Amino acid sequence: MTTSIRRWTATHLAVFLLSIAFALSLFVGATLYFFLFLDIPDIRALGTYQPSATSFVYDDQDKIVARIFRQNRIEVGVATLPPLLPKAFIAAEDARFYQHSGVDGWSILRAIFHNLRTGDRGQGASTITQQVARVLLLTPEKTYTRKLKEAILAFRIDRALTKEEILHIYLNEIYLGSGAYGVEAAAQVYFDKHASDLNLAEISLLAGLPQAPSRYSPFRNYKLAKSRQAYVLNRMAEEGFITAAAAQKAYKQPLIWGPTTTYAEENNYFIQQVRNYVEERYGEERLINDGLHIYTTLDQKLQKEAVAAVKRGVANWETRQKEHPATLPQAALLAMEARTGMVRALVGGTDFSRSQYNRAIQARRQPGSAFKPIIYAAALNRGMTPSTVIVDEPLRLQGATAGTHWEPKNFDNKYHGPTTFRDALVYSRNVVTIKILQEIGVANAIAMARDFGITSPLNTDLSLALGTSELSMQELTAAYGVFASGGDYHQPIFIKKITDKNGKTLEENTPEPKRVLDPRIAYQMTQILEGVIQEGTATSVRSLGIPAAGKTGTTDKYMDAWFIGYTPELVTSVWIGFDQKATLGRNETGGHAAAPIWLEFMGAARKIYPAEDFAKPEGATLDSGETKPTTTDTGDPEIIEEGGNGGGPAAKPGPENSSHPVMP
Repeated sequence: MTTSIRRWTATHLAVFLLSIAFALSLFVGATLYFFLFLDIPDIRALGTYQPSATSFVYDDQDKIVARIFRQNRIEVGVATLPPLLPKAFIAAEDARFYQHSGVDGWSILRAIFHNLRTGDRGQGASTITQQVARVLLLTPEKTYTRKLKEAILAFRIDRALTKEEILHIYLNEIYLGSGAYGVEAAAQVYFDKHASDLNLAEISLLAGLPQAPSRYSPFRNYKLAKSRQAYVLNRMAEEGFITAAAAQKAYKQPLIWGPTTTYAEENNYFIQQVRNYVEERYGEERLINDGLHIYTTLDQKLQKEAVAAVKRGVANWETRQKEHPATLPQAALLAMEARTGMVRALVGGTDFSRSQYNRAIQARRQPGSAFKPIIYAAALNRGMTPSTVIVDEPLRLQGATAGTHWEPKNFDNKYHGPTTFRDALVYSRNVVTIKILQEIGVANAIAMARDFGITSPLNTDLSLALGTSELSMQELTAAYGVFASGGDYHQPIFIKKITDKNGKTLEENTPEPKRVLDPRIAYQMTQILEGVIQEGTATSVRSLGIPAAGKTGTTDKYMDAWFIGYTPELVTSVWIGFDQKATLGRNETGGHAAAPIWLEFMGAARKIYPAEDFAKPEGATLDSGETKPTTTDTGDPEIIEEGGNGGGPAAKPGPENSSHPVMP
């Protein structure tokens, strides 16, 4: 009986050994086959590792106002990290990292034994090199083929790269939960610190995350996160990286979480404009992948005041228009430094979360009488003066088609007889403006508008005098900047500089003034437009109490209300209206609806920009506005407001060589 059992055992032992030999031969043959013929990704790209990186947007004080990314990652060099940080990840993930050749058989056996004994998956079988291969070169599918590819790639990577290079890739690439890729982004997300400033307690918590970032997230399950931290600290002590006492101390040390990263919603329209520019110039992929640093002109204090002023202005409109439909109008504001062109605040609408359409940049609306200063500047440039007298009288012009006529009227439906050039603009006389345009020629007015940076299509007939051509707020703001700066045009600047992640400058924008108007004429215009605030259609902003100039604008049926005003330092435009071009309601003029928004914002801005008077250029004469002719008309400025075609018919005006004279 005993002999029979021994023979049976020996036989089966022989079969078993032969089976093992056959299996090993089969495994070796299969491995050799797969190694030679399996479709293995090329690892050469790892030699020039260029990870996807977060792009940062900064305000004018170099404070971060936005992060733009596909994966929130900030690449850092291993040499810049605390020495214990890479050791913590090695202890937790791959203790024999410096000994094996990409795949560690002993670690696999140890992990299997540990997991079987404890019943959990606390130890993984993949080396750091295998994890690099999996993350960068393979899909996350769990198949034997993928695992074999991973092992082959790990072996190849270990031969192609140094251990430090592999560790650099791993510490920058690994996902650590809460949207953070790599140790630098994770340090900022969890602790609001740079990775270089982490202590042992924080390091050990991060090193416990790669196994299961969501499961061990301290934001989701603090108890499990602490358990994993304890495992990392114990492994570090076992490997001799730290003492047991240091591990105990780190485990007991309180963890101070960083604040949840949120950025002011007030900045959204400005950031959207910056993002649109960068995407158009450099492409979306570069913006979300290349770790750009975008330094803007945004003043967050002014931006906050701008948003508040716009919202309050719309709320005040709602109070006035109690019987108006429930839909609220939109509003926009753009503030630009007069001497640099740097945009300090931008509001493209009342609520970015509801509408991302940027009405300060993208919208084209009729400016109404807010366009008149460009025509008056062109007239001064062609020899008229502020004291030139023009007769304000009924005007009948040939229409666009035979047998039709256009009879433009003033907003108050009155005519005021002989009127000075200055008063015609201060009180926004439509008829006089049309006569002035007749005198200088539409082409000359358009040429000046082009010099002032206006690129939108412009009407080539006399309706141009009444602001019937649709323009953007950005164009108008920059155009008024010519008056504020003393004759120089500045292209609006939103971005000061863009650098790549290595600090190389991609572009830098500095003010480049272009002289487009004689400074004496710019001064004349400013003196007249100061009169608009002091006695004309914008007396509602006179309480600002510092030197300021500007012009209101209102279009037919009160569909658009504008006020564009400036101090020597800052040019600010305000618009309010409906996207669907519906009426704002009777008497919702530029002076009544838009100017108060401007006043509130500029009242806050004057705390930043010192009050000063407009500089008088050399050679300015008495007729340059040093003295302001008095007017016999002191009508209510809220009634004597401009409006579209002055209530005239829809027919377009005839040619500019009308028989009606300009001079009395």
